[in-house]
Amino acid sequence: MIEPQPAIEPAPRVIAADDDRYNARLVARSDEADSLAYFTVKYDGDGVPFLPGQYMTIGVMANGRLVQRPYSVASDPGVCGTEGYELYIRLVNGGQFTPLLWDLPLGHRMRMIGPKGKFTLEPDDDRIHLFISSGTGNAPFVSMMRAMLRDGAARRAVFLNGVSYQHEIGYRTILEGWERDGTYPLTYIPSVSRPSAPENAGWSGRWGRVESIVGPVCDELGLTPDNAIAYICGNPDMILAAERTLLDRGFPEPQVKKELYWPKGKEPRGAEE
Repeated sequence: MIEPQPAIEPAPRVIAADDDRYNARLVARSDEADSLAYFTVKYDGDGVPFLPGQYMTIGVMANGRLVQRPYSVASDPGVCGTEGYELYIRLVNGGQFTPLLWDLPLGHRMRMIGPKGKFTLEPDDDRIHLFISSGTGNAPFVSMMRAMLRDGAARRAVFLNGVSYQHEIGYRTILEGWERDGTYPLTYIPSVSRPSAPENAGWSGRWGRVESIVGPVCDELGLTPDNAIAYICGNPDMILAAERTLLDRGFPEPQVKKELYWPKGKEPRGAEE
């Protein structure tokens, strides 16, 4: 009888402490959950201006290869030179980049390039802003709101964010605080999609995938093509479903702006990386 051979674990990847391509460093990290964290990366020199809603690409050299991924910026563009760029990131099991990022100590040097992206606010638009996001897709909306607060030009917003488990709701404390004390003219509606999960015991908010509550929220708050513009960010299936709901309600396509976290059919294992 031939004994089964144990699986061979891949050799750990060695992250280069320094490289000619490095131009930034990891300056802050705050964990929201075991697989969710806020990372702040700062250029060695002056910050590069960006528009709220754009993304930066960060990476490290591992085993002689540059491994990098793009992430929407959640911080206010006004602090990129002094504080850096805050990114809200999920750890992807088996991912190419995020396991490396989770191993980085504070102060480790990195590569960062950008900004890129056209998922930005329409100028001088005083309609209600319906922000729809899944998972870490809420990050660009936090950047938009932070920038508008700094400019003293906050736009009325309805902020939807869908997650599987209540502990995955990022920026919850900030958003609930803005809504509670009136810092921002905001209606904040997070939604949790797995009612039978023990991790969600005690959840008293909305249930269901975020795309499933778009229609009911529009009805409850009176959001129509005449008074609202929609911005959607997250996984492609959610975006297509939320967009279809809005189009069926008469929203013209240019009034439904969207940002896919990865191309449809190419979703990484686990979630957005």
